[in-house]
Amino acid sequence: MSNDVHISVRNLVEYVYKSGSIDARFRSQSTLSDGTRIHQKIQKTYRDGDQKEVYLSTEIPYDGLIFFIDGRCDGLLFDDGKVTIDEIKSFSQPLEQLEGEGFPVHWAQAKMYAYTYAKDNSLPEILVQLTYVHVETEEKRYFKKSYTFSELEEFVFQVIDGYAPYAKLQHNHQSRRNESCKELAFPFETYRAGQRKLAGGVYKTILEGKNLFAKAPTGIGKTISTLFPTIKAIGEGQLNRIFYLTAKTITRTTAEETFSRMRSCGLCLKVVTITAKDKVCFKEETKCQKDYCEFADGYYDRINDAVLDILSNDSAMTREVIESYARKHTVCPFEYSLDLAYAVDAIICDYNYVFDPRVSLKRLFEEQKKSTALLVDEAHNLVDRGREMFSASLNKETFLQLKKDFNGVNKVIYGAASKLNASFISLKKDHATKTEFILEQLDEAFLDQLTQFLKEAEQVLKTETSQNLLEAYFMVNNFLKIIDLLDKQYVIYGEKNQNDVTVKLFCIDPAKLLRQMGKGYRAKVFFSATLSPLPYYQDILGGDEEDYVQSIPSPFREEQVDAFIKPLSTRFKDRDRTKNSIIAMVQSLINNRPGNYLIFFPSYQYLLSVYEQFKQVDEETQTLIQSTGMTEEEREEFLAAFKADQNKTLLGFAVLGGIFSEGIDLIGDRLNGVVVVGVGLPQLCFERNLIKDHFNKQGKNGYDYAYVYPGMNKVLQAGGRLIRSETDHGTIVLVDDRFLQKQYQMLLPQEWKQFTII
Repeated sequence: MSNDVHISVRNLVEYVYKSGSIDARFRSQSTLSDGTRIHQKIQKTYRDGDQKEVYLSTEIPYDGLIFFIDGRCDGLLFDDGKVTIDEIKSFSQPLEQLEGEGFPVHWAQAKMYAYTYAKDNSLPEILVQLTYVHVETEEKRYFKKSYTFSELEEFVFQVIDGYAPYAKLQHNHQSRRNESCKELAFPFETYRAGQRKLAGGVYKTILEGKNLFAKAPTGIGKTISTLFPTIKAIGEGQLNRIFYLTAKTITRTTAEETFSRMRSCGLCLKVVTITAKDKVCFKEETKCQKDYCEFADGYYDRINDAVLDILSNDSAMTREVIESYARKHTVCPFEYSLDLAYAVDAIICDYNYVFDPRVSLKRLFEEQKKSTALLVDEAHNLVDRGREMFSASLNKETFLQLKKDFNGVNKVIYGAASKLNASFISLKKDHATKTEFILEQLDEAFLDQLTQFLKEAEQVLKTETSQNLLEAYFMVNNFLKIIDLLDKQYVIYGEKNQNDVTVKLFCIDPAKLLRQMGKGYRAKVFFSATLSPLPYYQDILGGDEEDYVQSIPSPFREEQVDAFIKPLSTRFKDRDRTKNSIIAMVQSLINNRPGNYLIFFPSYQYLLSVYEQFKQVDEETQTLIQSTGMTEEEREEFLAAFKADQNKTLLGFAVLGGIFSEGIDLIGDRLNGVVVVGVGLPQLCFERNLIKDHFNKQGKNGYDYAYVYPGMNKVLQAGGRLIRSETDHGTIVLVDDRFLQKQYQMLLPQEWKQFTII
């Protein structure tokens, strides 16, 4: 491995000069676009012969490493034989608040460029200028200093000295990492059936920089089959970083355990797990303000030491490990995990850190993406999550509340909220006869009111704190951002609910935006046991014809499953009529085949109605019931009750598509059977019908896209809880007459197709 360290001027000085606190109080959202606008405006005032956006790079050997440092300086000004480096900074606080002669980090950035230019052009002396511009008033302040080349050289070596311990640590680690990835052997004695095929497919996908959609059955060991070849690609110099993306805590734990297993076989790889902010926050309230939270106060003064400490001593940066180091260094555990994400080799996190435009890890530059692979676990979940990420809504109630809050308090906000509230009222009147209605487009006046509201709210939030105003500000801001994405994949609709009215920008088909957010990564692997039918998932997750597609057969024998179909109607109108037949069938099943069973229902209401009647006719059988909003402890207790070798039957009532229907492992006799009631179709509703109509217009089967495929995915997930290893054996009962229809039969796994009708 070479001794080169590549880093941009900005990243280098920001690392060394980091200071201050996390303060998530209001920050103007327009800062970035304002900054660009102001830069361009100042650059237009340059004289002929001056240069803007000048690329500069230099190479500096230091402590056994060679630092390649580059970046673009804002301006290069020539006057009377003298050269000035100009660094432009936009500023939103009053300019009087500028400390002394500007910020050290800004001087550092400008001086790095001055050193590089002076060195390349053999200048003994050069001028450095900081140009601060207020974003609103456009008032300017200039600071100018002259430096000799030797002063700049001394300064640059001080900066590199501040960065060198981190660079050295990372360089040494990467040498060991690459060697260990190269030498790592598959961490099990043999490959399970199908594992080698999946691992080969993943490796080929990374090698060729493609996407792979893989339907890989439960029990094959998908996590190791995707991670192992990705790690081998790091050893071969094809990759530098892995994202393991998942929607569930349980699958995150599986990924952590898999890395741990490979580590015990000699792998040297640093992995961080990102946990949601509200889960890891040490304070009672998640309020990131320095005067409330000691972990936010002075965070940037301590973060470099905290990062060096954990990287020097730990490889598995799980939630618990991060929390202990965060307490040791008094840093916010959530922000700490994000900072670590840029320093480690693998990141286990939720989909939104890559795909959600509001949340994604934005400091991951295009260059780094090219050497990063995305492994998207349980990829079937990304369809609805994608729709959610790219949709936005606003409701009347928000602005009515602000009217009440600011009446007699602030005339401007009261006025802006009143106008928006009135717009919602007139929308309601225009569609008096309908509960839901489609809008061809949004009224220009309404959009102007929203933009105006943002401006007014910004002014107030700079000096005051109002939780309702802040929330409304972010909602409106997000709504306007999504408006920029509107195209034929969207529908704008309104919905009335008693006195409230909601306007929603609904992303029907997330394919294009998922493709856009995943752009630039070396390879993407979408995998799940229930990626069926594959063409549907490839279409809706943003795949194209050049992608690889793989369908791995189940490693289990058909005789491991006894499959039954009970052809009853579980349609809403027939549920009361068929309830007794379902209960009689369940009793017959547990009498003939005692053991531990999970019985899944398409809704909580339906579950309760059958459960209550079952308890009336059978008081003996031990039952458990999934309740709404279960805590993690309650979930653990529910699952712990499923013990192997119990003498009597245990029947667990759960919801299809809920917390117990995917990602849980009850191996061997901990689970003897699964009963799935219904074909899992989502409830008929306005949004689902919009999805249906949209895909019908495209010549696809809209009903399948909106109802059948998402419904059957839940059925397959729930049924997949049953057989988890080569030695498992169990019974599956599918209760619904539609399971005998061709369109549903085609979606059943091979091992369920040898069924008996009861």
